[in-house]
Amino acid sequence: MMTKFENKILNSFNKLIDRLSDSEGRQALKGMQRGIEREALRIDDSGNLATDAHPKMLGSALTHSRITTDYSESLLEFITPVFTDIDRLLEDLTYTHAFTVQNLPQQGLWPVSMPCYVGDVSDIPIADYGSSNTGKMKRLYRKGLTYRYGAQMQIISGVHFNFSVSDSLLDRLYQLSDQAVSKTDFISESYLGLIRNYRRMVWVLPYLFGASPALCRSFIKDQQTDIQFEEMGKGTLYLPYATSLRMSDLGYTNKEQDRLSISYNSLELYLEGMQKAINMPSANFELIGVKVDGEFRQLNANVLQIENEFYSPIRAKRVAQDGEKPSEALARAGVEYIEVRALDVNPFSEVGIEASQVRFLDLFLLYCLLSDSPDSDETQETEITSNLNLVILEGRKPGLKLSCNGEEITLADWMTQMFNTMGTIATLLDDKDNHGYAQTLEKWLAAVENPDLTLSGQIIKQLQDSQIDHGCWVKALAKKYHRVLNETELPEDVLLRYQVAAKESLAKQLQMEQDSTQSFESFLEDYFKEDTSSIEASKLAVSS
Repeated sequence: MMTKFENKILNSFNKLIDRLSDSEGRQALKGMQRGIEREALRIDDSGNLATDAHPKMLGSALTHSRITTDYSESLLEFITPVFTDIDRLLEDLTYTHAFTVQNLPQQGLWPVSMPCYVGDVSDIPIADYGSSNTGKMKRLYRKGLTYRYGAQMQIISGVHFNFSVSDSLLDRLYQLSDQAVSKTDFISESYLGLIRNYRRMVWVLPYLFGASPALCRSFIKDQQTDIQFEEMGKGTLYLPYATSLRMSDLGYTNKEQDRLSISYNSLELYLEGMQKAINMPSANFELIGVKVDGEFRQLNANVLQIENEFYSPIRAKRVAQDGEKPSEALARAGVEYIEVRALDVNPFSEVGIEASQVRFLDLFLLYCLLSDSPDSDETQETEITSNLNLVILEGRKPGLKLSCNGEEITLADWMTQMFNTMGTIATLLDDKDNHGYAQTLEKWLAAVENPDLTLSGQIIKQLQDSQIDHGCWVKALAKKYHRVLNETELPEDVLLRYQVAAKESLAKQLQMEQDSTQSFESFLEDYFKEDTSSIEASKLAVSS
């Protein structure tokens, strides 16, 4: 049964989609742009965390555009350029994986989100970006994360999906609007509307694509948790209906941020909330100290050291200019694209994500963009959090009920309604020779009807059927993918491109280090002085 809220959204969606159903509208819908960022831990031949430095053959983690590191020297991050074609996007990601594996002697990549066995957290090496002030700041930020949340949490891996629609679609939507605001403001409002709808329905992603229902007991160690785990084998902890423990309180969360109330109801409110967050003192982080016995422990003692510390399942983004902070870029020219951050690494793909997931994300995000998106209030924020937590911990539970704008609805009914609506978009994106989007919906609708077909359901079934520990299962996958990627032949021009990029990135890092003549302490003072002074400038830029 459809709730009143969903019925209202459907009515506005249908009116808009009718106006996009001509040939020009369909072409505008197809012009989506996508990029992927995939994180993966380096492991040794035994499946343990690799603790050596970032390999020089891969270039500089500070300046390389495709291969970098996240929190740790061991946590690689692969970044694609922007593509309109899904096959080319995944081909590029595969080439980056292959080049990396072929330059990792006796090492491989851990193919799931939750970390491999770590004996002592002190063995987790914080990423090193060299001696330039920029490199030192990146390392100190990560050192601060270690003091704040512990190193174990920081080596959880995920996949980020960057998405934008075509200029022609935005032009068409603007023409169909009342044009009460400028085109730039309309684009920002449209993406923020997408974000609000995404947050209401984000639980869909862990339900279908959550791939961390189980983990190695070593990850828990001395952590306090209220989660009542069940045990399997010698060292596997799991929940029977869990989807994404990565997104639970055990994973990539930040209790200190619970008191932040960052609004997505307008760009001005979002920027205002973000500026407050990066200037809000934290009593808990103050206890850590910023500089103790002459050594920095964190960038500052605020709730957020910098904007990147804001943990959210989606972000509004714009490509920043040199030296520009994320909020400054948004204030300068508005929202350019969004970054989906609620995806676990898919263990059934050697690159962590596969084509049907990308197509589903296309459909889901277009549905969020084209549907009416009322402002969110405190009551709805509570509902969003509750629904997400329910699906994370027991999403595959038969008959699970969620709340939609205060009305109770089963997860299966809500998803079925969404799939029916997304089918309208699939019809416009497909053509007579290609039914990829319709086939995607058919594939994942089966997972709505049978939760064992979700990624988390498949994982639990394989573990139970084989009676193998989670760690052993993952190690076998790692070896399989290592063989596949090691045997992937890189075209000569592609191989040369990666080799040149590695050398040029190392040279660029060296130049940055030679150019860093300012003291680090002075560098930090200037950085955060600019941050404070940009608050009013950001407000003026958005409101003008």
